[in-house]
Amino acid sequence: MYLNDSARKFILAITATALTALLSAVHADEYADVTRLAKAKQFPEALAKAEQFLSSKPRDPQMRFLKGVVLSEMGKMGDATTTFTRMTEDYPEIPEPYNNLAVIYANSGQLEKARSALEMAIRTNPSYSTAHENLGDIYAKLASQSYAKALQLDTNNTAVTPKLNLIRELFSTTGGVKPVAPAPTAAPTVNPVVAPIQPKQPTAVLASPTNTNQPSVAPANVTNAISNRDVDSAVNAWAKAWSNRDMKSYIGSYTKDFTPHNKLSREAWEEERKARIMGKSQISVKLNSINIVMSSNGSNATVKFKQDYKADALSTSSRKTLEMVKSGDRWLITKETTG
Repeated sequence: MYLNDSARKFILAITATALTALLSAVHADEYADVTRLAKAKQFPEALAKAEQFLSSKPRDPQMRFLKGVVLSEMGKMGDATTTFTRMTEDYPEIPEPYNNLAVIYANSGQLEKARSALEMAIRTNPSYSTAHENLGDIYAKLASQSYAKALQLDTNNTAVTPKLNLIRELFSTTGGVKPVAPAPTAAPTVNPVVAPIQPKQPTAVLASPTNTNQPSVAPANVTNAISNRDVDSAVNAWAKAWSNRDMKSYIGSYTKDFTPHNKLSREAWEEERKARIMGKSQISVKLNSINIVMSSNGSNATVKFKQDYKADALSTSSRKTLEMVKSGDRWLITKETTG
């Protein structure tokens, strides 16, 4: 079962120049083929091509997004929800998957979930106009439900009916649904993104409203976003190993040629760290305000953050800087300074 045309507004602001900027030269043809098949409503063929691509490149964000769009068009909402949800987990800096999740939730009447998803899209990119428009529709729909309930509970409340009529007028002129008293059942029309995703420039990257351990730099594109996320994961894994007194993982977070600031040999430094860490009965290392600056070639990173350290009766806060280098598929610490 496909989505009704009235439940979709295609956002097709894609030019040849934008495509050149968005799609890598290596995979542009594959992305374009899936997009073309989807526009032609050849959804099974588009899905097969997307899955073939993802069988060898399962983490590719562009094709994963297109797969989610195709699944939505095919009416496979459970699979589409799973696809977009996993994208928000793996690439929280990209707003479009949040928006399309909101579309699915709204069309199934889950307005609160739709609202939360759109708010996350806006937190990720405050200038994302589609999400702002959709959120306005969701708020209007929620308001209509509240007004309808108020009228149902108090039929003599003359202030409610004009408000319901105002929302009815709003949806009538904007192409949205018309609220019905006392209990509107239709979902508001919201705008799915059906074109290739366009990573934005958020002021901050937030995995959740309360997460403070995400990099505060704004990625310029998906590649940089992935690198920032990998560096952030490596730094937090290092802090976790320290907190857990997991010496193997802790020492493994450093390069072989790491030189301690106190000019100890690598062997002496390892012994000193082991004695200090294992000599504590309990350790807590929490990182906040992580800032990542990538080198132009993407192989080095400077990471600055605030470190809150607790061990037994000791509690300190300090600023720390880690110089990191990419070694294979890992990011390792090559220099560590405090202050």
